[in-house]
Amino acid sequence: METQVIITGGGLNGCTLALALCQAGISVVLVDASRTDDLRRNDFDGRSYAISAASARMLRTLGLWDALDSNAQPMFDIKVTDGQVGDGPGAFFMHFDHAELGGGPMGYIVEDRHLRQTLLAAVERADLTYLPDTTVTAQAVDAGHVTATLASGETVQADVLVGADGRASGTAKRAGLKRMGWGYDQTSLVCAVDHERPHNGVAHQFFMPSGPLAILPLTGNRSSIVWTEKTETALAINALDDDDYMAVLRPRFGDFLGDVTLTGGRYTYPLGLVLAHSLVGARVALVGDAAHGVHPIAGQGLNAGLKDVAALSEVLVDTHRLGLDLGTATVLDAYQRWRRFDNTTLALATDGFNRLFSNQSSVLRGARDLGMGLVNAMPGLRRGFMKEAAGLTGDLPKLMQGHPL
Repeated sequence: METQVIITGGGLNGCTLALALCQAGISVVLVDASRTDDLRRNDFDGRSYAISAASARMLRTLGLWDALDSNAQPMFDIKVTDGQVGDGPGAFFMHFDHAELGGGPMGYIVEDRHLRQTLLAAVERADLTYLPDTTVTAQAVDAGHVTATLASGETVQADVLVGADGRASGTAKRAGLKRMGWGYDQTSLVCAVDHERPHNGVAHQFFMPSGPLAILPLTGNRSSIVWTEKTETALAINALDDDDYMAVLRPRFGDFLGDVTLTGGRYTYPLGLVLAHSLVGARVALVGDAAHGVHPIAGQGLNAGLKDVAALSEVLVDTHRLGLDLGTATVLDAYQRWRRFDNTTLALATDGFNRLFSNQSSVLRGARDLGMGLVNAMPGLRRGFMKEAAGLTGDLPKLMQGHPL
């Protein structure tokens, strides 16, 4: 089989990249280890994602937003507080109000089950070759092509191979692309809750010594909970029955939304950092978690991956229109120069924030409370943080500006 681009990994980033490229006339083979029946299950992944304003523009430009709109909860405000379990929020806080950015939402909260199934349906309609329940077992590069060998023994030859296959990326390992990283001895407990009072589109981030508790607004009177604890504690909590689980959560959640009840499944996700030394190799490029897996403390992991996708697709499409080879070092280096600094900065920032906030040091707590108070009191600095969270800063790819490729 011959194509221009092979993508390994049919997750959110891999599917989005495949759609962006094929819409621009580039031939794509998308290889995914998952079975489509599994991907269609509502309980396949319990997470919800903060989709920045820039990422939402990209999804609109690719023609995906209409299918998501009814299940996307606008996020108007973000409130960040510090405190201890049972003591309520501390005296210092940060409040990011969407009105300061012109009135539109800062982003949207979308459940994985809706985003994943929307992308899967679009991939199945698109003019590309989709190979689910399939793995790449080997890859080799010669002077003019990269060849991927599938588990079936079939081979696929292309100009470039893109690894969108997650933190344990086989693509990166086979290409010899080294990565650094470490675990945090933290695990996120993820669930959704119903509550009596409306959330009004406000997201909350409550920093506790064991890790942050994020309360993300979903459609209706529901919120997604991302609750970080030390791994041993998290596993013990997750082993409880639903009533005891909620008895542990409620003192952390508080009563500002009235009574809360569990809805749907419960999930756990171990946390760590992974950062590739290089985003590219010989006819290979990495995007998303294959390139950088970060702590969810800032809710920017998926947005960073989508920015990778937007940048790489723009570089490849521009090269394709010139009739040039998509996999040359010059082309792939252009992608790396665009994304490497931002990805490294995000990884180091989330690592630093987690170390600053996830502890009981009275000195560090005083410093972070003072910092939050200063940010909240300085409109210019506060708006800078808001623009960063909304994805509106830096050298934005065309798709994130709302322009087609």
